[in-house]
Amino acid sequence: MSLGFSGKNKMLLSRIGFGCVDPLRPDRREGNRSFSRLTGQWVSAPLPERAFLGVISERKNDKRQSICTADELHYVSVPNSDWKLALWRYLPSPVAPTRNHPLLLLSGVATNAVGYDLSPQASFARYMSAQGFDTWTLEVRGAGLSTNGVSLMEDKQYLSNLAGIDSALKQDSTYTKGKGLGMMETLTRLSDRLSDFLSGDLLEAGRNSSIASQISDLNRRLQTIIEEAQRLLFPRQVLNLQELLSAAQEEFQKLKYDWDFDHYLEEDVPAAMEYIRTQSQSKDGKLLAIGHSMGGILLYAMLSRCCFDGKDSGLASIVTLASSLDYTPSRSSLKLLLPLAQPAQALNVPVIPVGPLISIAYPLANYPPYVLSWLKDQITARDMMDQELLEKLAFNNFCTVPSKLLLQLTTAFNKGGLRDRSGSFFYKDHLHKSNVPILALAGDQDLICPPEAVYAETVKLIPENLVTYKVFGEPGGPHYAHYDLVGGRLAADEVYPCITEFLFHHDMA
Repeated sequence: MSLGFSGKNKMLLSRIGFGCVDPLRPDRREGNRSFSRLTGQWVSAPLPERAFLGVISERKNDKRQSICTADELHYVSVPNSDWKLALWRYLPSPVAPTRNHPLLLLSGVATNAVGYDLSPQASFARYMSAQGFDTWTLEVRGAGLSTNGVSLMEDKQYLSNLAGIDSALKQDSTYTKGKGLGMMETLTRLSDRLSDFLSGDLLEAGRNSSIASQISDLNRRLQTIIEEAQRLLFPRQVLNLQELLSAAQEEFQKLKYDWDFDHYLEEDVPAAMEYIRTQSQSKDGKLLAIGHSMGGILLYAMLSRCCFDGKDSGLASIVTLASSLDYTPSRSSLKLLLPLAQPAQALNVPVIPVGPLISIAYPLANYPPYVLSWLKDQITARDMMDQELLEKLAFNNFCTVPSKLLLQLTTAFNKGGLRDRSGSFFYKDHLHKSNVPILALAGDQDLICPPEAVYAETVKLIPENLVTYKVFGEPGGPHYAHYDLVGGRLAADEVYPCITEFLFHHDMA
């Protein structure tokens, strides 16, 4: 494939029902062209000097879907770096009212654009484009289809050599069910092995002297867990992860995982916003933006930083979903990971392979006897996601991230909340100066970002005339967990209309 995934998705999406992508290198002499799925035609468009456009098309007689399910796939170069960030574009419906501002979607930590577009029937991004918004989903560096230092044609060969998980739980493969206490003991032992990896093996591997040896050791330890899982429990075609980790080891050594939250904030998001402004030609040069989890944290941090610097944020209004700058007053489940992220120990671990770990844990959380069922509760509340979509999310939406990124995010659990990389700037300190309207939404059963985290140290700092706060979920159900605000079963009926009503109002202002 020519447009490759970085991190976890680069490994997973080569065989999970995804087809081929054929890029077109822009010719500066003749302008740039993109392929539009909406019109089925090639179109020309001038691009900024530092940006180029990737193109998705389907090969003849290839029934598989391409990786990118948007109408267009764009790439924007980040100044002073080799990163080319992927932007999934969903063109506004021609029958919807014309909107004045384009819409930017930002995803959570260690995730890509798939979470906003799981299927035609469960697509946050397509819902927004159907309302008339020119909708763009950004994949920051290291996520999804974003690339570093390689051409699209080079990535084609690289991705074609990577193995992937075939999402076979719904196909002809059968889940090997055990009987009685023996299976419970097997699953418990496997769960313990995974816990041991997270609490001890990961940190022990980080004490090695070189990046190459660190990655090799991490790879070996993960493979040991996977081999035991396959031998005791899972059919090979369902959890065939050894090849994935071999490919991952090559990738980890090839890509330098040296970025943090501030790189997203100061480089990736501004580059994407400038590109979108050029392409969409907003009347006042502003964007609307929606951020889920870390995506919302980025939007809050941008507003605060712009207030401190005396600059205009370029945002007409924002919506945050399950996001906070300060988690200290809450009982967030992420606090359980804090021991892993202590700087004295974790700085020597270059990467956290979130995607492979979730792939290992998924069957243990979703099949009897559910020894890791608590992991599912972190993502979705009971009966809020179809099993097939949840599986797609687990196997397709998560990637590998640098330890530096997670270490900076853990400052949100310390007094004063999230800080910049220097530790001297507290992002919530200047949020009260913002004049940008904000809609802040929370889920009543969100264990990662509970409602008290959203409100107590973030929402209440914003001037009352500029913020609208709402918690979704009822005492007797239905309930909303962390991802349900984006892709839960009732989101299109309850959450999306709330968001669009807010956006309509401020799009006309």
